[in-house]
Amino acid sequence: MNGSEPTEDGLDTDAAGMAEEDRYHLRLYVAGQTSKSLTAMANLKRFCEEHLAGHYDIEVIDLMKNPQLAAGDQILAIPTLVRRLPAPLKRIIGDLSNTEKVLVGLDIRPQNLPEKNPAAKADGV
Repeated sequence: MNGSEPTEDGLDTDAAGMAEEDRYHLRLYVAGQTSKSLTAMANLKRFCEEHLAGHYDIEVIDLMKNPQLAAGDQILAIPTLVRRLPAPLKRIIGDLSNTEKVLVGLDIRPQNLPEKNPAAKADGV
């Protein structure tokens, strides 16, 4: 495939040939433009930019417009973030303001932690 083409579920494939398991497919369920929904969207975008650096797709689903979509991912509370890929499926409920909880909940290693390997330090310390 050349470029970015939608798949059956509406997600795009990566033009650079990145393997699907290397990308995070995230779905955020919200209910309208409430303060919690807006906070969750902003926190998710910030989180992805900091920790997933271009290796993610975000789909926002407004259950006020499409309430029937809640059944597919068994959504019981909002806002809820669903990690569809890589498997296994994971869910986080809330506004995503606790970065550590989001990292643990999505099984993501933080990108900005200092190296623990002493050999990795620069010479001339």
